[in-house]
Amino acid sequence: MFSVERKSVLRRALALGAVLTLGVTASGAAMAQSMVVRSAGPSAAQYPAGKKLPANTKVVLKASDKVTVLDKAGTRVLSGPGTFTLDGTVKRDQTQSTQIASLLSTGGPATRSRTGAVRGAPAKVAPASPRSPSLWFIDADYAGKFCVAEPARLMFWRAKVGAEMNTKIVSATGASSDIVWKANAANRLWPLAEVPVVSGTSYTLTGSDGKARKIDLIVLPSVPTEVDELAGTLIENGCESQLGLLVETMAAAGQDANSSGDR
Repeated sequence: MFSVERKSVLRRALALGAVLTLGVTASGAAMAQSMVVRSAGPSAAQYPAGKKLPANTKVVLKASDKVTVLDKAGTRVLSGPGTFTLDGTVKRDQTQSTQIASLLSTGGPATRSRTGAVRGAPAKVAPASPRSPSLWFIDADYAGKFCVAEPARLMFWRAKVGAEMNTKIVSATGASSDIVWKANAANRLWPLAEVPVVSGTSYTLTGSDGKARKIDLIVLPSVPTEVDELAGTLIENGCESQLGLLVETMAAAGQDANSSGDR
């Protein structure tokens, strides 16, 4: 049994913890490390893609250097020469947080129908430059490595939804299936029954244009919950298209992408 004095101390400690937690929540700010996602120039070897930079790190760049870093707040493009401090402060409103949560959700931003289509999935994010609304949707026009979060919920996405379209998928083992897109449909489920999703396996997608696109699936054993760790996983597995989508979305939702140095 706790003594009266120990109980009093415990209550005060819990109360202090609650106040500190409330203070962080109310301010909408937190400290986070950054991760290099792109680098070019004389200092590229010093700041390779995937390198983690703790909060308050000073990045010293030379002329012609350009380093893109990502954290919970968004992305920053650091252009040399100059010295840059990464304070890692996260400040984001509810709309921005919702956009990012939708992108990262392994279930996607919409509900699937029994036919495999998606009801309510937005076909475009921006008319001039449409991009997938989810990090885990395979672009039907895409070729390259693709990281899979949940094989059972894997979906295709297309930017141009005006007309009907057929896409044939063939795995390296010979399994195949036809994916039929109806007009105005942006999404279709991966045909798991006919073509199993196997990590490390190559698949060929052939659309109505007759062009074959090869994709290599990498099933992730787990999906990091922190955006910088997720970026590192995409870099490690060579999932460049998804990394690009993540960087673009974070840049749009975060702070100014072009930062000036502490000169």
